[in-house]
Amino acid sequence: MKRLSPPLITFAGFAAAAAAAPWVMGDGGISLFFEILLMLAMAQLWNLLAGYTGLVSMGLQCFVGFGGYTTIFAANYFSVSPYWVLPLAPLVCGLVAACSTLLLFRLRDAYFSIATWVFSEVVAVLVLMMPGLGHVTGMTLETARDIDYETFLLTNFWIAAAIAGGTTFGIYVLMRSPLGLGMLSVRDNEIAATSIGVDVWRNRFIAYVATAAGCGLAGGVSFMAALFITVTTAFDLNWVVAMIFIVIIGGFGSIEGPIIGTVVFFGIRELFTNALALTGSWYLIALGTVAVLTMLVAPTGIWPFVRDRLGIEWLSVKRDVPYAYAKPVS
Repeated sequence: MKRLSPPLITFAGFAAAAAAAPWVMGDGGISLFFEILLMLAMAQLWNLLAGYTGLVSMGLQCFVGFGGYTTIFAANYFSVSPYWVLPLAPLVCGLVAACSTLLLFRLRDAYFSIATWVFSEVVAVLVLMMPGLGHVTGMTLETARDIDYETFLLTNFWIAAAIAGGTTFGIYVLMRSPLGLGMLSVRDNEIAATSIGVDVWRNRFIAYVATAAGCGLAGGVSFMAALFITVTTAFDLNWVVAMIFIVIIGGFGSIEGPIIGTVVFFGIRELFTNALALTGSWYLIALGTVAVLTMLVAPTGIWPFVRDRLGIEWLSVKRDVPYAYAKPVS
């Protein structure tokens, strides 16, 4: 009898846990896991861009904020439930990202990273100045008033679970496809990838637009649930800082890394703010300490450190070399 693969067991277990969560957790637990799931999805997307394609972006908060504003503005403008206009968030963010590549993809390495940050700040200023978007005071989601609170809470949670699970599963499938192999080759050596026929621009374009669309969807759901949005919170640099911390701590360029990094990130935050009742920036100090220690002891992240020493394979996307090429020539 053929054994079930670890990825299949993992995704099936995740789906079952998400479906059962409302019956074993209270509203507080649902709200916390809603935040955790969205951050996991965004961390996986940042890892897709940086860890698997080699594009280190410091401006993904642009799409988180743009997705939030798109959802709330469209719901208020058309006077419909935010769920009807939520698909606009990834579409608009994907379009904005596609247009921005005309400028951003002319840059490399640190120049690209800084340019994405500058682009995000420019977009934030434009949104702040745009009439009808609330300026400094922000916008309130008016059309959610008629939705039952419990229904609203659970629906948002299940959407967040679908985004997190779909993002993780989608990246896993992508990285095991020919397109994913092309992205990995671009990350490892752009010149060598070009020499064997890999379209570098196309691979980066697909990864960047997909990441922007996913972050836009996550941002739309996050601010839809908050019922309120401002430029300060929407385009906050801390969105991308959290993504980077999670990926670096968990393991750069791995599916498992963001999962472990998300657990560490929220575990430390909840420990210091709730269990120890330490207010202020104490949990940030703890996160910084953990980051420094991890980089000293396990520079590649927690998961690669454990995997390489114990020989554990979980959601690995590595490919085995065909036997005909692997055996030595006699």
